[in-house]
Amino acid sequence: MPNPILQLKNASIYQGGSLVLSNVNVEVNKGDFVYLIGKTGSGKSSFMKTLYGDLTLAEGEGHIVDYNLKTLQEKDIPFLRRKLGVVFQDFKLLTDRTVKDNLLFVLKATGWKDKTKMDNRVEEVLTKVDMKTKGFKFPHELSGGEQQRIAIARALLNNPELILADEPTGNLDPQTSVEVMEVLQDINKNGNTILMATHDYALLLKYPSKTLKCDNNEVYEVVQRKA
Repeated sequence: MPNPILQLKNASIYQGGSLVLSNVNVEVNKGDFVYLIGKTGSGKSSFMKTLYGDLTLAEGEGHIVDYNLKTLQEKDIPFLRRKLGVVFQDFKLLTDRTVKDNLLFVLKATGWKDKTKMDNRVEEVLTKVDMKTKGFKFPHELSGGEQQRIAIARALLNNPELILADEPTGNLDPQTSVEVMEVLQDINKNGNTILMATHDYALLLKYPSKTLKCDNNEVYEVVQRKA
């Protein structure tokens, strides 16, 4: 039985009063790895922002990790985001503190209190992204690929039901992109559900999976041809 973590039905997505995507019907089930592709300006980021509560869902139905996007209140958004892991293209690490302190900051902000449990959790997520020895470093001491691994570790902290990765390889060279992709693939194999916006078609060929495309104000599933 499929277990939907994200469902949009006849949804319309607006950015600043302009219609970006209309009649969106999308379902992502637990354990899926789904790509979201499309040209720059096709609506990928607006789609993602609607999912994590940055944009209001104005029309249609939307449910994500047991939250109704149509009736989502401002006060609900922090709780929604605890059930989501969001990975951004530009890492969004705090530059004035170490990797470990970046991760502890998120745990404190989301209500963790026990210092031992927090330290253990930080070590667990750093191990998952193969960065266990880098906790004492500052972001500027890390390569772009290493910073993105830390951003993925941060997204994993609260055991999210869904990871939204918005162009996670957008600022990385091809080899580093593959390395980051391997991390995401491993996380997915461990049961995490991932929706990844990308324009890196080489990754789609190397790691084929269900693909949604934004084009002409619509979102539709692309059937990948077998090589």
